[in-house]
Amino acid sequence: MAYLLDANVFISAKNLHYGFDFCPAFWQWLDDRNADGTVFSIEKVGDEVEAGADDLARWAAARRGSFFLPLSPGVVTSLGAVSSWAVGQSYDPAAVNTFLSVADYYLVSQAHAGAHTVVTHEKPRASIKIIKIPDACISLGIRCITPYEMLRNERARFVLGLGGAP
Repeated sequence: MAYLLDANVFISAKNLHYGFDFCPAFWQWLDDRNADGTVFSIEKVGDEVEAGADDLARWAAARRGSFFLPLSPGVVTSLGAVSSWAVGQSYDPAAVNTFLSVADYYLVSQAHAGAHTVVTHEKPRASIKIIKIPDACISLGIRCITPYEMLRNERARFVLGLGGAP
């Protein structure tokens, strides 16, 4: 089991709590966890992140193929299951079409295929106008957590110097 990260995890990290300029430890932690097979994302998320044409886009581009993976061969069945779920709900057709055309659909499908945990800042939302990742995950039996839950689960530590506070 691995964690699959949504684009908003990277974007929020860069823009808010873990900027490249003041918290390089977060980005190193991602690289380290990727190297040990714990943390990944998919190419379509990489495409979204790279569209920014900034430091984050350059970071993501340098990790294409290692961090941002192509969909696994076994994902075809899961693409069908996730698509059938989305179509079979009470969502507006526009919400279904949007979901099936963005990275979220592929991220949920890859998690479904590999029994992975999805990591996102999104919250469930009772609306027929938009399909949120947690709603799909809950319905399909896929574990979905926030980045902070992932960091705590993995006991990430970003410590300043020696003898830092616990």
